[in-house]
Formats: sequence, C-alpha cells, structure tokens
Amino acid sequence: MSRRQIAGTTVLVSGGGGGLGRAIALRFAAGGANVVLVDVDVTGLRSVQAQIEDLGVRCLACHCDVTDAAACARAVRGAVETFGRLDVLINNAGISHRSAFAATEPAVLRRVMEVNYFGAMNLTHAALAHLGRARGAIVAISSVAGFCPLIARTGYAAAKHAMHGFFESLRSEVADEGIDVMLVCPSFIATQIDRHALGADGGPVSHAQVTVGQRLTPQAVAERIFAGVQRRRRLLLIGRTAWQAWWVSRLAPALYERLMARRLRGEMPQP
Repeated sequence: MSRRQIAGTTVLVSGGGGGLGRAIALRFAAGGANVVLVDVDVTGLRSVQAQIEDLGVRCLACHCDVTDAAACARAVRGAVETFGRLDVLINNAGISHRSAFAATEPAVLRRVMEVNYFGAMNLTHAALAHLGRARGAIVAISSVAGFCPLIARTGYAAAKHAMHGFFESLRSEVADEGIDVMLVCPSFIATQIDRHALGADGGPVSHAQVTVGQRLTPQAVAERIFAGVQRRRRLLLIGRTAWQAWWVSRLAPALYERLMARRLRGEMPQP
C-alpha cells in the first residue's frame, strides 16, 4: 500500500488549542498541511494559529464545542470553504475524570461520554462525505483505557471503549471509499488533561494523578501519529506501558487487573 502524502492536504484537529492537539497540529503544519483547529479555548486557538502561521502555513481556527453537532458541521463547512477539501480528521478533543464510580455523580460520566465519544462522532459525521471525496483518513485518539480496564475512570474507559467499537465498525463501512481509520492508544502523556480532570462532583479533581511508566511528551506522540497516518496504520500503541498493557490484558486479564489496581490504587478515595 502506498504511503499517504501530507503536503498540500487539509487536516482538522479537534482539541487543537493546547496539549497533544497543539503538538499534532504543529507536526502536520511542519509536514506541509493546511491546518484547521477546533477547540472551545479561544486563547489557545489564537496562540496555536499564530505559531502555525509563523511557519508559513495557512491555518483556520474555529471556536467549536464538539458536543454541539451543528457547531461541528459549521467547522467542517468552514474548513472546506477555506481550503477546498478535507483530507484528514483527527478526533483529539477529550476530558477525563478520576473518581470511584460509587462516589461519582452520573452527570460526570455523561459529560465525559458526550465530549470523548459523541464529540468524535459529531465531527466524523460532519466530515465523512468530504473525507470520502479525498480518500482521506480518520484518526481517533484513544488510550490504554480504550482496550483495558482502568481503576477510578469508569466513565473515561467506557467512552474510549465506545470509540473503539464505533471506529472499528466504521472502518468496515468506509473501506471501499478509500478512507483509512486509525485508532491511537498512548500511555500517560505530559499534558494538562490530568489537571483538568473532573472529580466525583464534576468539579476539578483534588488529588495528583498516579501514573505508570515514564510520561510521553506530546511531541513524541504527535510524531508517531504523523508517521502512522502516512503509513496508513490501523492501530497505534505508543509507549512501553501501552504495549505491555495490550499483551498482558489479553494473555492474562486477571493478572493485568490486579497489577493495574495495585499500581493505581492511589486514585481511589481512602477510608
């Protein structure tokens, strides 16, 4: 299969105003793509747009809440009107929570599902016809939580598992149109998502995140995603922790659960 060319294409990145989304947007801009940024953070959007334009690359910034299907449709329409095409959609926008299910307000889990799963679905639905015409690519930023259990993140894991079911099924529907679908599962990344995680009541979480392994840099993850799109990958496991979790959870699931719960027990409330 031939490598996908990035130069001259148009790439839309949700959650592009900071963190991993910023790193992804800058990497594709460096590769010669026009970039469309989607985010609710206006200040972040303007900052990243300026950085991309300083590279001599065209960039459109769209203030958009991905949970709003109409806003997603407007952002996609703006991308096509500005650049004439849409080649790659990167569903990166997401939020997390860190709280035991028994203590968590159900609305918190619904919010996580709305942003992580339905937000990706909204943008994909709006972009699909354009991606088909370009024989383009869809990237879904998932997590180790997309294929393994993760203590104190029942809502987050549910949303990421839902993304896997959705995008793996969608891949079979759009294969004949030449659209690639890639799921990306990194381990812990050094971004602000942990600081913005929701607590049990929907407010900011009060305790520091417990992690396993060394945190990945956003730039390293973005580089892998860029190469994965070029190589038309279906699944991208990024980081040693992600690879270990993938294999142990499949070969010895009960062992994986015990090890994971022991390492991340600090995320649970103490009696």
